[in-house]
Amino acid sequence: MHRYKLIIKKLKTKPYSSYEELSSYINHQMDYLQIQDENLNMAFSRRTLQRDIQEIRSLWGLDIEYSKQNRGYFIANELANNANTERMMEAFDLFNALNISQDISPFIHLENRQPQGTENLYGLIHAIKNKQQIKFSYQKYWQEKISYRTVEPYALKEFKNRWYLIAKDTWSDSVKTYALDRLFELEITNQKFTQTSIYNVEENFRYCFGIISPNEEEPKDIVLSFNNFQGKYIKSLPLHHTQTIVLDNEEELQIKLKLCITHDFVMELLSFGNNVKVVQPQILKDEIKVALAKALKQYK
Repeated sequence: MHRYKLIIKKLKTKPYSSYEELSSYINHQMDYLQIQDENLNMAFSRRTLQRDIQEIRSLWGLDIEYSKQNRGYFIANELANNANTERMMEAFDLFNALNISQDISPFIHLENRQPQGTENLYGLIHAIKNKQQIKFSYQKYWQEKISYRTVEPYALKEFKNRWYLIAKDTWSDSVKTYALDRLFELEITNQKFTQTSIYNVEENFRYCFGIISPNEEEPKDIVLSFNNFQGKYIKSLPLHHTQTIVLDNEEELQIKLKLCITHDFVMELLSFGNNVKVVQPQILKDEIKVALAKALKQYK
């Protein structure tokens, strides 16, 4: 697994690397890793590379080919920059960092949080791919009563370190969102379903911030003004894929977004406090004003 990761990393940073370049890079990196784990296998031959290429294709879906014209190996498909591939490699890096040291507590401080329902990810993916109805118990935060659902699972979506299931409820015949950390007693049934309408998660959430569906609301052009300091963070980690820069100087950063105004987005803006100002539209200005007025009233 270490070799697979190093091969991918090398070919992403330097396409058309020769076997000699790959071998030198991997051996250099493995020297460091072997200090932490002396049982790591250092061997890397042309035959090993060919086997690794096959395994990388199987595990990550990345096709590595050799270019005679450029005399080197390269990643032939576009999955190298795919979000799923990036997250898998990120997860491996994290696992390796946590696993490689005997006592990490003095220098790695993890966030103390409850499990987010990821134990059901594998089963849910299986049900989605095979179009099998699922049953589960579900408890909303604002309700003490536990409900029992039978749904047709369509997709999984992540937002702020939480995972959500997007599925059609068989009782109401509507597509809903279920948080995995509130989903219990998952049962994958043998009942198959046919998706009568094509539900495209990416399309339905294209102009959404977070997990709340816009309910056919039209997206609006939103302009936000951040102070210079906060603006640096917004440029390095955009709020949304529609983000474009309108103004960037020593005083402020103005960005433009195309989004539906949902509760998730309003909460995100409020989290910036006095570091952000809504320039447009007026409807969003008014909503922020009302929320801030209610917050201020609590301190009077």
